[in-house]
Amino acid sequence: MRKTSQIGSIFSPASLSAWVLLAAIALGGCNQTSGSSSPVAAVAPQAPAPPNWPKFPEGAGCAKDLNHYQTVLDADVGTGNVNRSVYDQIETDLSRAANECAAGHDGEARAIVRSTKLQHGYRASS
Repeated sequence: MRKTSQIGSIFSPASLSAWVLLAAIALGGCNQTSGSSSPVAAVAPQAPAPPNWPKFPEGAGCAKDLNHYQTVLDADVGTGNVNRSVYDQIETDLSRAANECAAGHDGEARAIVRSTKLQHGYRASS
């Protein structure tokens, strides 16, 4: 017959499981903060106003590119994925592209949109 020491009985598989459970319960209380216990609602970023672009020529490809990028950009600002300062930088470029598009310079407008997308980490189609 084998004798177990006092320490051996404390660390048996059943006892070890009990100790782990007790330690987890004790440490679970460490996650609480000293502030109020009510949840704090996150403030969603305010969506920007739609841009004031000139009227585009009927069926212009640059108009489609501009409107699509603007839709994606507005969604990214609304979810907080784009800071307002970055949005303002992009809008400056898109306003230039919109003016080129309205003037009938489709290629130039599309080049500005593409360059702006690449500069700010958006996927640009060729």
